[in-house]
Amino acid sequence: MEAFKNKQPTPDNNLVKLWAVKLIHTLIWLFFNGVIFYLFYAVVTNQIDKWVWISIGLFALEGIVLLLFGMQCPLTVAAKKYSASTKDNFDIFLPNWLAKYTKIIYISFLALILIILAYQLLK
Repeated sequence: MEAFKNKQPTPDNNLVKLWAVKLIHTLIWLFFNGVIFYLFYAVVTNQIDKWVWISIGLFALEGIVLLLFGMQCPLTVAAKKYSASTKDNFDIFLPNWLAKYTKIIYISFLALILIILAYQLLK
């Protein structure tokens, strides 16, 4: 039992934890890609249903979470415990350029979707 007390993090242990955070972060990123492409399809084809509103709610919830964490994903905050990297993709399995611009890409695409949705609802 004494061996488990005051166990210090090791570089290998941090690497495993960072890899787990990156995997979870990437899976959530993929999920939101599915949600945003569904939203785009639904509003372009004027198939506005409960899933459109649920999807918008998910993005609203994501926005609130980002605001609460200083415009950083909570998984990024968690990953900083296991890495000193300053790269934009240190916490996710994406190319660095995509990790850097993901928020602006999502916000722009979501704005387009909301404009199309408003058009579909008002026509």
